[in-house]
Amino acid sequence: MFAAACAVSLVSASPASAQAAAEPAPIAAYGALPSMELVKLSPSGSKIAFVTVSGEDRLLVLLDLTTRAQIGGVGVGRAKVRDLEWIGEERVLVTTTKTETIPQLGMVNGELATGQIYDPGKNRLVTMLDNTRDLFPALFSDVGVVDNNGPQVLVRAYAFGNPERLDLFRVNLETGRAALAEVMGLNVTDFILDPTGQSIARSEYESRSQVWSLYLRQGNGFRRAWDTTAPIDTPNLLGLGMTGQSVIVAADRPDLSQPGREDAEFFDVNMTTGAWRAVRFEFMPDALYFHPVTRRMIGARRSSDSGPIYAFADEQARALYDSIQQTFAGQGAEVVSWSDNFRQAVVYTGGDQDSGTYRVLNLDTATVTPVGGAYEAVTSDRVASVEPVRYPAADGLEIHGYLTLPPGMQNARGLPLVVLPHGGPQSRDVMTFDYWAQALASRGYAVLQPNFRGSTGRGDAFVEAGYGEWGKKMQTDLSDGVRYLAAQGTIDPARVCIVGASYGGYAALAGPTLDPGVYRCAVSVAGVSDLRIMVDDEASRGARRENQTTRYWNRFMGADRLGDRSLDERSPARLADRVTAPILLIHGRDDSVVPIEQSRLMERALRRAGKPVEFVELTGEDHWLSRGETRTRMLTETLRFLEAHNPAN
Repeated sequence: MFAAACAVSLVSASPASAQAAAEPAPIAAYGALPSMELVKLSPSGSKIAFVTVSGEDRLLVLLDLTTRAQIGGVGVGRAKVRDLEWIGEERVLVTTTKTETIPQLGMVNGELATGQIYDPGKNRLVTMLDNTRDLFPALFSDVGVVDNNGPQVLVRAYAFGNPERLDLFRVNLETGRAALAEVMGLNVTDFILDPTGQSIARSEYESRSQVWSLYLRQGNGFRRAWDTTAPIDTPNLLGLGMTGQSVIVAADRPDLSQPGREDAEFFDVNMTTGAWRAVRFEFMPDALYFHPVTRRMIGARRSSDSGPIYAFADEQARALYDSIQQTFAGQGAEVVSWSDNFRQAVVYTGGDQDSGTYRVLNLDTATVTPVGGAYEAVTSDRVASVEPVRYPAADGLEIHGYLTLPPGMQNARGLPLVVLPHGGPQSRDVMTFDYWAQALASRGYAVLQPNFRGSTGRGDAFVEAGYGEWGKKMQTDLSDGVRYLAAQGTIDPARVCIVGASYGGYAALAGPTLDPGVYRCAVSVAGVSDLRIMVDDEASRGARRENQTTRYWNRFMGADRLGDRSLDERSPARLADRVTAPILLIHGRDDSVVPIEQSRLMERALRRAGKPVEFVELTGEDHWLSRGETRTRMLTETLRFLEAHNPAN
């Protein structure tokens, strides 16, 4: 039963007006899980589903956009909700993950995905693949939702037996039980479904030979259309081409490059002839979009300093986007979800005086309906301003990033600074409301988020500039930003600390060990401290020690092979005697990406070296800080440490 206290209605109040010198919001306002996320329109655009929270419990809520009434809702517990998708107009698929250890699957402290189907008419939640003989009740692929004489759900699942199999199953929406749809086998790594739910393209990867192969449907079977040796970067299957007679593949094809043009990343492969054709837009896309019904490619998106930029080949999608641009001009609007006919869309804005707001744009009624906010306790007058920055690295490479200033700050001079590098490292920060940067800025710190070399968003060459640069140029790209802001007079170079998570946590540890004299303190959240041990741990998780994952990390870290001792020269845990500043370590005990032992190693090394260190272990927390309670504790401990060693006032 859905608790009455959790009922949600559409809101129409305008954002809080700005106040002079507003008191900072409590840290819990930033650390709490978003009040609203994963907002999805039903196919008709008449209903909306989203996830909210009550304490640490996630709640699924369904609203009727016409009557503004709640039409369904159910608690999904403390599982981490990763996705929502409508199954027709009457049901919603909820994908969640939990950290699990399952010896029979060779899984140790890994993230296991499950699917549940919610029927608001019966107020019932059904677990997918449950009570199906010989099937393990977990999702081993993305879930495909198609409409073939009614909505259908397909997903790959692991079948016990001799031999073991990983096939495609069709799920009964009433019971959650599954029936075999297609035999695939263990070597299939990905697939593309047509609108009827039949796979028309598959890929296979043979780890021993390192060969990736593309298979295209031919009648009742498949023919191998292309293969390539890919020790690290394997191609990806994305969806159907614009005509429905081809598939879109992301791949590295220098043999198809054109003189004077940047190499394409996406290709259209003809299903009949197997011919490849580069797919190009007026920009290099971060993501592609596919039609919700035909499953054909319709457009692309790229991040920019003014918000996401979209390009659509589909006329209806283009008309919708044109209206969004006009309605939300200057707000960096992101298209979150749309109806099947592109007449309604959920639009998200976040940034200047906006802590994250969801609205529904309806072209049929020419209306914009506010739905809710992500961080509603952070009112508009408490949102810190964010501005793009560009500065030269020591070798002349231009580094791009974002500078967040304390709320209400004008003509900033001599501020204390927190450098907040992102994780990945093959990732990037974007221009939006960032709860972590905003929390730090609310307490008086300027916050620099550099997209150092190795980050995405600026082409392959910029990513490749980071290869082998862990603890080297990737690190000095950060301190070059400090020197740039100091030269501008914006920050005080004597009052700088570094804070980061995952790779950013490694960079936080590398600051006081490999780039001394820049930082007064460092906070590492789930950071890597010993590169050689980290790669060896990844090797032990694979079927073969020398596997695709270890090759990826060795390339980025700059190692020639497994066990390469040159990594020790860039491992903070092995350089503890060099530490020049106090360090705070924070790590979740359920981290399935960077084992907590990495922080424990660092703590022991620092204590042996007689260096100042604190260590906070987060019970029940994973790598992504998925719980509000522990997110808030992370922020609280971080700010306490910063204020002790680098006070803002």
